[in-house]
Amino acid sequence: MVRLMSDTKPCLTKADLVDSIYDNLPFDKQKATQIVEDWIELLKDGLIRDKKVMISGFGVFEVKSKNARPGRNPQTGDRITLGARNVVKFKPSQILKKQLNQSVERELP
Repeated sequence: MVRLMSDTKPCLTKADLVDSIYDNLPFDKQKATQIVEDWIELLKDGLIRDKKVMISGFGVFEVKSKNARPGRNPQTGDRITLGARNVVKFKPSQILKKQLNQSVERELP
C-alpha cells in the first residue's frame, strides 16, 4: 500500500500526490507534478464536457444544477437571493464505502 500523507496532516494535498508518484514510480519531480496536473485537468474536462466522471472502485463525480433560492447574509441578517449554480457531487463506490467502514470498525474499542 502506498503511503500518501502523514498522520499529522489534516488532508491530502497535490504535493502529497506528487511526492507519492515521485517516491513510488520512476519519474522525476517535474514529471510527477505534470502527471498530477494532467489528471486534474482530465477530471475537470470530463465534468465540463460530460457532467460525470466515474472512477471504478472509487466513485462518481457528477455535476448537479441548483436552482436560485432565498437565503440571508449571516453578518447582517438581510435576506438575499442565492443565484442558480452548478455544484460537483461525489458518490463513493461500494468498494470505497466498505473500506471506509472497515477502518472505522478497527478504531472502535
